[in-house]
Amino acid sequence: MSANSLNGLVIGAPRSGSGKTTVTLGLLAALARRGIKVRAAKSGPDYIDPAFHAAATGRPGLNLDSWAMPPDLVGHLVALAGEDGDLLVVEGAMGLFDGVPVAPGRTGAGADIAARLSLPVLLVLDVSGQSQTAAAVARGFATHDPRVRIGGVILNRVGSERHIRLVREAMAPLGLPVVGAIPRDTSLVLPERHLGLVQAGEHPDLPARLDALAAMAEAHLDLDAILALASPVRLDSEEAGAALPPPGQRIALARDAAFSFVYAHVLAHWRRAGAEILPFSPLADEAPDPSADVCWLPGGYPELHGGKLAAATRFKAGLTAFAQTRPVHGECGGYMVLGQGIVDADGTRHAMTGQLGLETSFAKRKMNLGYREARLLADAPIGPAGGAVRGHEFHYATVLGRGDDAPLAELKDAQGTAIGPSGSRRGQVTGAFFHAIATAS
Repeated sequence: MSANSLNGLVIGAPRSGSGKTTVTLGLLAALARRGIKVRAAKSGPDYIDPAFHAAATGRPGLNLDSWAMPPDLVGHLVALAGEDGDLLVVEGAMGLFDGVPVAPGRTGAGADIAARLSLPVLLVLDVSGQSQTAAAVARGFATHDPRVRIGGVILNRVGSERHIRLVREAMAPLGLPVVGAIPRDTSLVLPERHLGLVQAGEHPDLPARLDALAAMAEAHLDLDAILALASPVRLDSEEAGAALPPPGQRIALARDAAFSFVYAHVLAHWRRAGAEILPFSPLADEAPDPSADVCWLPGGYPELHGGKLAAATRFKAGLTAFAQTRPVHGECGGYMVLGQGIVDADGTRHAMTGQLGLETSFAKRKMNLGYREARLLADAPIGPAGGAVRGHEFHYATVLGRGDDAPLAELKDAQGTAIGPSGSRRGQVTGAFFHAIATAS
Protein backbone atom coordinates (compact mmCIF):
# COMPACT_ATOMS: atom_id res chain seq x y z
CA MET A 1 0.00 0.00 0.00
CA SER A 2 1.35 3.46 -0.88
CA ALA A 3 0.20 6.89 0.20
CA ASN A 4 -1.25 7.38 -3.28
CA SER A 5 -3.81 4.63 -2.60
CA LEU A 6 -4.44 5.46 1.06
CA ASN A 7 -7.96 6.59 1.94
CA GLY A 8 -8.80 8.55 5.04
CA LEU A 9 -11.18 10.59 7.15
CA VAL A 10 -11.07 12.89 10.16
CA ILE A 11 -13.23 12.46 13.27
CA GLY A 12 -14.16 15.87 14.68
CA ALA A 13 -16.64 17.44 17.07
CA PRO A 14 -17.82 20.84 18.28
CA ARG A 15 -15.90 20.54 21.57
CA SER A 16 -13.98 18.30 23.92
CA GLY A 17 -16.17 15.78 25.72
CA SER A 18 -18.40 15.08 22.72
CA GLY A 19 -17.29 11.45 22.52
CA LYS A 20 -14.64 11.60 19.77
CA THR A 21 -12.29 9.18 21.49
CA THR A 22 -15.02 6.64 22.27
CA VAL A 23 -16.24 6.78 18.67
CA THR A 24 -12.70 6.64 17.28
CA LEU A 25 -11.63 3.63 19.35
CA GLY A 26 -14.85 1.76 18.61
CA LEU A 27 -14.50 2.44 14.89
CA LEU A 28 -10.82 1.47 14.83
CA ALA A 29 -11.40 -1.77 16.73
CA ALA A 30 -14.42 -2.71 14.61
CA LEU A 31 -12.57 -2.08 11.33
CA ALA A 32 -9.54 -4.01 12.57
CA ARG A 33 -11.88 -6.94 13.31
CA ARG A 34 -12.83 -6.84 9.62
CA GLY A 35 -9.19 -7.26 8.68
CA ILE A 36 -8.79 -3.69 7.42
CA LYS A 37 -5.28 -2.28 7.84
CA VAL A 38 -6.13 0.88 9.76
CA ARG A 39 -3.58 3.54 10.66
CA ALA A 40 -4.77 6.01 13.26
CA ALA A 41 -3.47 9.48 14.03
CA LYS A 42 -4.18 12.15 16.62
CA SER A 43 -4.33 15.76 15.53
CA GLY A 44 -2.32 17.96 17.85
CA PRO A 45 0.08 17.40 20.76
CA ASP A 46 -1.23 14.31 22.52
CA TYR A 47 0.92 11.36 23.54
CA ILE A 48 -1.79 9.31 25.31
CA ASP A 49 -4.50 8.76 22.69
CA PRO A 50 -2.08 7.33 20.08
CA ALA A 51 -1.26 4.47 22.46
CA PHE A 52 -4.96 3.58 22.59
CA HIS A 53 -5.11 3.85 18.79
CA ALA A 54 -2.19 1.43 18.53
CA ALA A 55 -3.89 -1.04 20.87
CA ALA A 56 -7.11 -0.89 18.81
CA THR A 57 -5.45 -1.26 15.40
CA GLY A 58 -2.35 -3.33 16.11
CA ARG A 59 -0.31 -0.66 14.30
CA PRO A 60 1.78 2.25 15.65
CA GLY A 61 -0.03 5.41 16.64
CA LEU A 62 0.82 8.73 15.03
CA ASN A 63 0.57 12.47 15.66
CA LEU A 64 -0.14 15.06 12.97
CA ASP A 65 0.20 18.66 14.10
CA SER A 66 -0.28 21.58 11.71
CA TRP A 67 1.35 24.13 14.04
CA ALA A 68 4.34 22.20 15.36
CA MET A 69 5.03 20.28 12.13
CA PRO A 70 5.77 21.94 8.78
CA PRO A 71 3.44 20.73 6.00
CA ASP A 72 6.20 18.63 4.43
CA LEU A 73 6.65 16.64 7.64
CA VAL A 74 2.90 16.02 7.92
CA GLY A 75 2.98 14.67 4.37
CA HIS A 76 6.03 12.53 5.10
CA LEU A 77 4.42 10.89 8.13
CA VAL A 78 1.20 10.18 6.24
CA ALA A 79 3.17 8.71 3.34
CA LEU A 80 4.92 6.36 5.76
CA ALA A 81 1.55 5.39 7.24
CA GLY A 82 0.39 4.52 3.72
CA GLU A 83 3.11 1.89 3.48
CA ASP A 84 1.35 -0.14 6.16
CA GLY A 85 -2.29 0.83 5.91
CA ASP A 86 -5.42 0.89 3.80
CA LEU A 87 -7.25 3.55 5.79
CA LEU A 88 -6.10 6.57 7.81
CA VAL A 89 -8.40 7.70 10.64
CA VAL A 90 -7.41 11.03 12.24
CA GLU A 91 -8.93 11.90 15.61
CA GLY A 92 -9.17 15.63 16.20
CA ALA A 93 -8.51 17.44 19.46
CA MET A 94 -10.97 19.77 21.19
CA GLY A 95 -13.37 21.31 18.67
CA LEU A 96 -12.74 20.77 14.96
CA PHE A 97 -11.78 24.40 14.30
CA ASP A 98 -10.08 25.08 17.64
CA GLY A 99 -6.49 26.22 17.18
CA VAL A 100 -4.32 29.28 17.63
CA PRO A 101 -4.95 32.50 15.69
CA VAL A 102 -2.01 32.37 13.30
CA ALA A 103 -1.55 31.81 9.57
CA PRO A 104 -4.31 29.72 7.96
CA GLY A 105 -3.38 26.06 7.74
CA ARG A 106 -0.88 26.29 10.64
CA THR A 107 -3.29 26.77 13.55
CA GLY A 108 -2.98 23.29 15.08
CA ALA A 109 -6.69 22.61 14.53
CA GLY A 110 -7.96 19.28 13.25
CA ALA A 111 -9.59 21.23 10.42
CA ASP A 112 -6.11 22.07 9.10
CA ILE A 113 -5.27 18.37 8.73
CA ALA A 114 -8.59 17.67 7.02
CA ALA A 115 -7.98 20.50 4.55
CA ARG A 116 -4.31 19.69 3.86
CA LEU A 117 -4.97 16.01 3.24
CA SER A 118 -8.31 16.65 1.50
CA LEU A 119 -10.15 14.35 3.91
CA PRO A 120 -13.85 14.42 4.81
CA VAL A 121 -14.84 14.99 8.43
CA LEU A 122 -17.06 12.59 10.35
CA LEU A 123 -18.75 14.95 12.80
CA VAL A 124 -19.57 13.55 16.25
CA LEU A 125 -22.47 15.43 17.84
CA ASP A 126 -23.45 15.00 21.47
CA VAL A 127 -27.20 15.40 21.07
CA SER A 128 -28.13 14.92 24.72
CA GLY A 129 -30.46 17.72 25.71
CA GLN A 130 -31.34 18.67 22.13
CA SER A 131 -32.98 17.30 19.00
CA GLN A 132 -33.64 19.49 15.93
CA THR A 133 -31.05 21.99 17.11
CA ALA A 134 -28.38 19.42 16.22
CA ALA A 135 -29.14 20.15 12.56
CA ALA A 136 -28.36 23.82 13.07
CA VAL A 137 -25.00 22.88 14.59
CA ALA A 138 -24.24 20.57 11.68
CA ARG A 139 -25.23 23.27 9.18
CA GLY A 140 -22.80 25.70 10.81
CA PHE A 141 -19.95 23.21 10.57
CA ALA A 142 -20.76 22.41 6.95
CA THR A 143 -20.56 26.06 5.89
CA HIS A 144 -17.93 27.49 8.26
CA ASP A 145 -14.80 26.83 6.17
CA PRO A 146 -14.91 26.06 2.44
CA ARG A 147 -11.64 24.11 2.76
CA VAL A 148 -13.27 21.59 5.10
CA ARG A 149 -15.92 19.13 3.97
CA ILE A 150 -18.26 17.48 6.48
CA GLY A 151 -18.86 14.01 5.06
CA GLY A 152 -21.28 12.58 7.61
CA VAL A 153 -22.60 12.80 11.14
CA ILE A 154 -22.61 10.44 14.12
CA LEU A 155 -25.15 11.17 16.85
CA ASN A 156 -23.81 10.44 20.31
CA ARG A 157 -25.67 9.96 23.61
CA VAL A 158 -29.10 9.56 22.04
CA GLY A 159 -31.96 8.85 24.44
CA SER A 160 -34.47 6.86 22.39
CA GLU A 161 -35.55 5.83 18.90
CA ARG A 162 -37.86 8.85 18.83
CA HIS A 163 -34.89 11.08 19.68
CA ILE A 164 -32.93 9.61 16.77
CA ARG A 165 -35.87 10.07 14.40
CA LEU A 166 -36.29 13.74 15.31
CA VAL A 167 -32.64 14.51 14.70
CA ARG A 168 -32.49 12.50 11.47
CA GLU A 169 -35.55 14.30 10.08
CA ALA A 170 -34.01 17.68 10.90
CA MET A 171 -30.72 16.63 9.26
CA ALA A 172 -32.32 15.37 6.04
CA PRO A 173 -32.53 18.76 4.24
CA LEU A 174 -28.81 19.32 4.81
CA GLY A 175 -27.79 16.36 2.69
CA LEU A 176 -25.46 15.16 5.46
CA PRO A 177 -25.79 11.41 6.01
CA VAL A 178 -26.28 10.25 9.59
CA VAL A 179 -24.02 7.20 9.73
CA GLY A 180 -24.52 6.23 13.35
CA ALA A 181 -26.45 6.86 16.56
CA ILE A 182 -24.92 5.80 19.86
CA PRO A 183 -27.04 5.50 23.03
CA ARG A 184 -25.97 6.89 26.38
CA ASP A 185 -23.77 4.32 28.08
CA THR A 186 -21.38 5.39 30.83
CA SER A 187 -19.79 1.93 30.90
CA LEU A 188 -18.04 2.77 27.62
CA VAL A 189 -16.28 5.83 29.05
CA LEU A 190 -12.56 5.37 29.72
CA PRO A 191 -11.16 6.73 33.00
CA GLU A 192 -9.28 10.03 32.87
CA ARG A 193 -6.43 11.75 34.68
CA HIS A 194 -5.52 15.43 34.65
CA LEU A 195 -3.63 15.18 31.34
CA GLY A 196 -6.40 13.20 29.64
CA LEU A 197 -7.05 9.48 29.54
CA VAL A 198 -5.27 7.17 31.92
CA GLN A 199 -2.51 5.60 29.85
CA ALA A 200 -3.23 2.56 27.74
CA GLY A 201 -0.58 0.48 29.52
CA GLU A 202 -2.30 1.07 32.87
CA HIS A 203 -5.50 -0.73 31.81
CA PRO A 204 -5.26 -4.45 32.66
CA ASP A 205 -8.64 -4.92 30.97
CA LEU A 206 -7.92 -2.85 27.85
CA PRO A 207 -8.52 -5.71 25.37
CA ALA A 208 -11.95 -6.31 26.92
CA ARG A 209 -12.75 -2.60 26.80
CA LEU A 210 -11.75 -2.42 23.14
CA ASP A 211 -13.89 -5.48 22.39
CA ALA A 212 -16.84 -3.72 24.01
CA LEU A 213 -16.20 -0.58 21.99
CA ALA A 214 -15.93 -2.62 18.78
CA ALA A 215 -19.26 -4.28 19.58
CA MET A 216 -20.78 -0.84 20.19
CA ALA A 217 -19.53 0.37 16.81
CA GLU A 218 -20.80 -2.72 15.02
CA ALA A 219 -24.23 -2.30 16.62
CA HIS A 220 -24.67 1.46 16.24
CA LEU A 221 -22.47 2.68 13.36
CA ASP A 222 -22.97 2.03 9.65
CA LEU A 223 -19.44 0.83 9.02
CA ASP A 224 -19.98 0.32 5.29
CA ALA A 225 -21.29 3.86 4.90
CA ILE A 226 -18.34 5.24 6.88
CA LEU A 227 -15.86 3.36 4.68
CA ALA A 228 -17.63 4.73 1.61
CA LEU A 229 -17.19 8.28 2.92
CA ALA A 230 -13.39 7.97 3.15
CA SER A 231 -11.52 9.82 0.40
CA PRO A 232 -8.04 9.40 -1.11
CA VAL A 233 -5.33 11.22 0.86
CA ARG A 234 -3.79 14.17 -0.98
CA LEU A 235 -0.08 14.75 -0.40
CA ASP A 236 1.69 17.85 -1.73
CA SER A 237 5.09 16.83 -0.35
CA GLU A 238 6.69 13.98 1.54
CA GLU A 239 9.97 15.49 2.79
CA ALA A 240 11.15 14.73 6.32
CA GLY A 241 13.48 17.72 6.66
CA ALA A 242 11.98 19.07 9.89
CA ALA A 243 12.05 15.77 11.78
CA LEU A 244 14.14 15.87 14.94
CA PRO A 245 17.52 14.28 14.16
CA PRO A 246 18.71 11.53 16.48
CA PRO A 247 20.81 12.94 19.34
CA GLY A 248 23.27 10.07 19.05
CA GLN A 249 23.95 6.73 17.42
CA ARG A 250 23.01 4.78 20.55
CA ILE A 251 20.31 6.38 22.68
CA ALA A 252 19.57 5.22 26.24
CA LEU A 253 15.83 5.87 26.66
CA ALA A 254 14.04 5.71 30.02
CA ARG A 255 10.86 3.74 29.39
CA ASP A 256 8.38 2.58 32.04
CA ALA A 257 5.22 3.79 33.80
CA ALA A 258 7.00 6.96 34.99
CA PHE A 259 8.58 7.78 31.61
CA SER A 260 6.17 7.13 28.77
CA PHE A 261 5.44 10.43 27.03
CA VAL A 262 7.57 10.23 23.92
CA TYR A 263 6.24 10.86 20.43
CA ALA A 264 6.21 7.77 18.21
CA HIS A 265 7.19 9.76 15.11
CA VAL A 266 10.34 10.99 16.88
CA LEU A 267 11.51 7.48 17.82
CA ALA A 268 10.58 6.13 14.38
CA HIS A 269 12.65 8.80 12.66
CA TRP A 270 15.63 8.12 14.91
CA ARG A 271 15.48 4.45 14.01
CA ARG A 272 15.11 5.17 10.28
CA ALA A 273 18.17 7.42 10.53
CA GLY A 274 20.16 4.46 11.86
CA ALA A 275 20.08 5.15 15.59
CA GLU A 276 19.64 2.35 18.11
CA ILE A 277 17.22 2.81 21.02
CA LEU A 278 18.35 1.21 24.30
CA PRO A 279 15.41 1.26 26.74
CA PHE A 280 15.90 1.04 30.49
CA SER A 281 13.57 1.31 33.48
CA PRO A 282 14.38 3.69 36.34
CA LEU A 283 11.44 2.22 38.28
CA ALA A 284 13.18 -1.17 38.07
CA ASP A 285 16.34 0.59 39.32
CA GLU A 286 18.11 0.18 35.99
CA ALA A 287 20.86 2.55 34.88
CA PRO A 288 21.32 3.84 31.34
CA ASP A 289 23.39 1.55 29.12
CA PRO A 290 27.02 2.68 29.56
CA SER A 291 27.64 2.03 25.85
CA ALA A 292 25.11 4.69 24.81
CA ASP A 293 26.11 8.06 23.36
CA VAL A 294 23.26 10.01 24.99
CA CYS A 295 20.55 9.49 27.61
CA TRP A 296 16.97 10.74 27.17
CA LEU A 297 14.41 10.91 29.98
CA PRO A 298 10.92 11.49 28.50
CA GLY A 299 7.92 12.94 30.26
CA GLY A 300 5.41 10.93 32.23
CA TYR A 301 4.10 10.78 35.79
CA PRO A 302 7.18 10.65 38.05
CA GLU A 303 5.20 12.35 40.83
CA LEU A 304 3.11 9.17 41.13
CA HIS A 305 6.26 7.11 41.67
CA GLY A 306 8.32 9.51 43.80
CA GLY A 307 9.19 7.06 46.54
CA LYS A 308 10.32 4.36 44.15
CA LEU A 309 12.43 6.75 42.10
CA ALA A 310 13.98 8.23 45.24
CA ALA A 311 15.02 4.72 46.32
CA ALA A 312 16.43 3.73 42.89
CA THR A 313 20.10 3.93 43.90
CA ARG A 314 21.53 2.06 40.91
CA PHE A 315 19.61 4.29 38.53
CA LYS A 316 20.82 7.44 40.28
CA ALA A 317 24.44 6.35 40.46
CA GLY A 318 24.45 5.13 36.86
CA LEU A 319 22.92 8.36 35.60
CA THR A 320 25.44 10.44 37.57
CA ALA A 321 28.34 8.49 36.07
CA PHE A 322 26.83 8.73 32.57
CA ALA A 323 26.36 12.51 32.83
CA GLN A 324 30.02 13.08 33.61
CA THR A 325 31.03 12.21 30.04
CA ARG A 326 27.91 12.24 27.84
CA PRO A 327 24.78 14.33 27.27
CA VAL A 328 21.62 13.71 29.28
CA HIS A 329 18.32 15.40 28.45
CA GLY A 330 14.99 15.37 30.26
CA GLU A 331 11.57 16.47 28.99
CA CYS A 332 8.89 17.55 31.47
CA GLY A 333 8.69 14.61 33.91
CA GLY A 334 12.22 13.61 32.92
CA TYR A 335 13.35 17.18 33.61
CA MET A 336 11.82 17.00 37.09
CA VAL A 337 13.64 13.74 37.81
CA LEU A 338 16.93 15.39 36.82
CA GLY A 339 16.25 17.98 39.53
CA GLN A 340 16.83 18.00 43.25
CA GLY A 341 13.42 16.80 44.38
CA ILE A 342 9.70 16.44 43.72
CA VAL A 343 7.02 17.24 46.29
CA ASP A 344 4.02 15.02 45.58
CA ALA A 345 0.34 15.93 45.95
CA ASP A 346 0.37 14.84 49.61
CA GLY A 347 3.22 17.22 50.40
CA THR A 348 5.91 14.54 50.72
CA ARG A 349 9.27 15.44 49.19
CA HIS A 350 11.17 12.79 47.24
CA ALA A 351 14.86 13.30 46.46
CA MET A 352 15.61 12.98 42.75
CA THR A 353 18.89 12.60 40.86
CA GLY A 354 20.33 16.05 41.61
CA GLN A 355 21.79 16.60 38.15
CA LEU A 356 20.08 20.00 37.94
CA GLY A 357 18.97 22.55 40.52
CA LEU A 358 15.24 22.24 39.74
CA GLU A 359 12.83 21.71 42.64
CA THR A 360 9.15 21.04 41.80
CA SER A 361 5.91 20.50 43.68
CA PHE A 362 2.45 19.08 43.05
CA ALA A 363 1.17 20.06 46.49
CA LYS A 364 -0.23 23.20 44.88
CA ARG A 365 -0.92 22.49 41.24
CA LYS A 366 -0.66 25.08 38.49
CA MET A 367 -1.60 24.26 34.92
CA ASN A 368 0.97 25.16 32.26
CA LEU A 369 -0.39 24.56 28.78
CA GLY A 370 0.33 25.67 25.24
CA TYR A 371 2.39 25.46 22.09
CA ARG A 372 5.98 26.65 22.39
CA GLU A 373 8.83 27.56 20.06
CA ALA A 374 12.21 27.21 21.76
CA ARG A 375 15.36 29.01 20.59
CA LEU A 376 18.19 27.00 22.13
CA LEU A 377 20.86 28.91 24.06
CA ALA A 378 23.33 26.02 24.01
CA ASP A 379 23.92 22.73 22.25
CA ALA A 380 21.55 20.06 23.52
CA PRO A 381 20.23 16.66 22.42
CA ILE A 382 17.14 18.41 20.98
CA GLY A 383 19.25 20.67 18.72
CA PRO A 384 22.25 22.98 18.31
CA ALA A 385 22.73 26.36 19.95
CA GLY A 386 20.71 28.95 18.04
CA GLY A 387 18.40 26.33 16.57
CA ALA A 388 14.62 26.55 16.96
CA VAL A 389 12.37 23.66 17.92
CA ARG A 390 8.59 23.57 18.08
CA GLY A 391 6.59 21.62 20.63
CA HIS A 392 4.40 22.22 23.65
CA GLU A 393 4.09 22.29 27.42
CA PHE A 394 1.38 20.53 29.41
CA HIS A 395 1.98 19.98 33.11
CA TYR A 396 0.71 20.87 36.57
CA ALA A 397 4.00 21.16 38.43
CA THR A 398 4.90 24.29 40.36
CA VAL A 399 8.56 25.32 40.19
CA LEU A 400 9.91 26.02 43.67
CA GLY A 401 13.38 26.91 42.40
CA ARG A 402 15.91 26.31 39.61
CA GLY A 403 19.12 26.84 41.56
CA ASP A 404 21.83 28.69 39.70
CA ASP A 405 21.65 26.63 36.48
CA ALA A 406 21.70 28.53 33.19
CA PRO A 407 18.49 28.44 31.10
CA LEU A 408 18.31 26.08 28.14
CA ALA A 409 16.15 28.13 25.79
CA GLU A 410 14.20 31.31 25.13
CA LEU A 411 10.53 30.47 24.60
CA LYS A 412 7.78 32.02 22.51
CA ASP A 413 4.14 31.06 22.46
CA ALA A 414 2.24 30.00 19.35
CA GLN A 415 1.72 33.60 18.24
CA GLY A 416 5.36 34.54 18.64
CA THR A 417 5.02 36.39 21.95
CA ALA A 418 8.16 36.07 24.07
CA ILE A 419 7.69 34.05 27.25
CA GLY A 420 11.27 34.28 28.47
CA PRO A 421 14.05 31.90 29.44
CA SER A 422 13.13 28.35 30.31
CA GLY A 423 14.68 25.03 31.19
CA SER A 424 18.05 24.32 32.75
CA ARG A 425 21.56 23.26 31.76
CA ARG A 426 24.54 22.24 33.81
CA GLY A 427 27.56 20.62 32.25
CA GLN A 428 26.25 18.03 29.80
CA VAL A 429 22.83 17.79 31.46
CA THR A 430 19.88 19.69 29.98
CA GLY A 431 16.16 19.71 30.62
CA ALA A 432 12.93 21.61 30.09
CA PHE A 433 9.19 21.22 30.51
CA PHE A 434 9.06 21.66 26.73
CA HIS A 435 8.17 18.54 24.67
CA ALA A 436 9.92 18.70 21.29
CA ILE A 437 7.89 17.72 18.21
CA ALA A 438 9.84 19.04 15.20
CA THR A 439 12.45 21.59 14.20
CA ALA A 440 10.93 24.98 13.37
CA SER A 441 10.32 25.78 9.73
